[in-house]
Amino acid sequence: MTSVLYDVPGPRAVRRNRILGAITVLVVLAVLGFIGYRLYVSGQFEASKWSLFTFTLVWQQIGEALVNTLAAFALAAVLSIVLGLVLAIGRLSDHRWLRIPVAAITEILRAIPVLVLMMLLYYGLPTVGVKMSPYWSVVLALMAYNGSVLAEVFRAGIQALPRGQSEAGYAIGLRKASVMRLILFPQAVRTMLPVIVAQLVVTMKDTALGFIITYPELLYLAKLFSTQPGRPILQSAFIIGGIYIVMCLILSGVAKYLEVRTRRSSKSRQPVAPAIAGDAATLTERIAVQKGSERRL
Repeated sequence: MTSVLYDVPGPRAVRRNRILGAITVLVVLAVLGFIGYRLYVSGQFEASKWSLFTFTLVWQQIGEALVNTLAAFALAAVLSIVLGLVLAIGRLSDHRWLRIPVAAITEILRAIPVLVLMMLLYYGLPTVGVKMSPYWSVVLALMAYNGSVLAEVFRAGIQALPRGQSEAGYAIGLRKASVMRLILFPQAVRTMLPVIVAQLVVTMKDTALGFIITYPELLYLAKLFSTQPGRPILQSAFIIGGIYIVMCLILSGVAKYLEVRTRRSSKSRQPVAPAIAGDAATLTERIAVQKGSERRL
């Protein structure tokens, strides 16, 4: 078996790749071993460093911070997707008076860092008489930035589809809104799903920036724990970092499940097309035979 993209490596190349792979594994293990050794020498594995996490009240606080993180992420994710759809539709508009301002808004929101948006909403708005809670400052800042990024994702996914898809919709009398809703968007979602999930993972992790404006999420609690007696800085980072890793893995697992489901549903619809094509071919042959017999008559 040979590949059309590259030649199959020979015995020397296989041997060289195995040696490089073994060296890479040894280097990684050596780095991890050195880190573990330094943690052990500095006393990071001592029971006194982890005693803070033996109290039930501490885990209750971690649970409350986790709920606050998920609450901000859930609302910000939904609003980001909605805002991204609105901006993408505006950028795909045929009217210049709508397309140009929406494009300018999208680029401005993408250019401003999330932390700057949070600080503007929480510290800047009170100077003009508008006071906003830390929760809404985090949610709206995440919505503005990630919504503008998703807008470009949606626009690129729709424009990547073959032009014949939309032309076929127009040919049967559909308007542009119906073509977008019934033909283009369902197909584009399948290709955009990995990018959308990746951006939602970024949204989840960016909730940690809320600790700067005193939003009581996981990182804010970890910073609070690091000021306790014994200063369990690394221990707090390990616990909170592990929670973030688990949340991201769950979100990636859900995305993988949805991708598999959509792939199976698309495959289940494929056998219908050959049957329809066969029926159409049979009908065409019958019509041709009927016309030939009429001519002979």
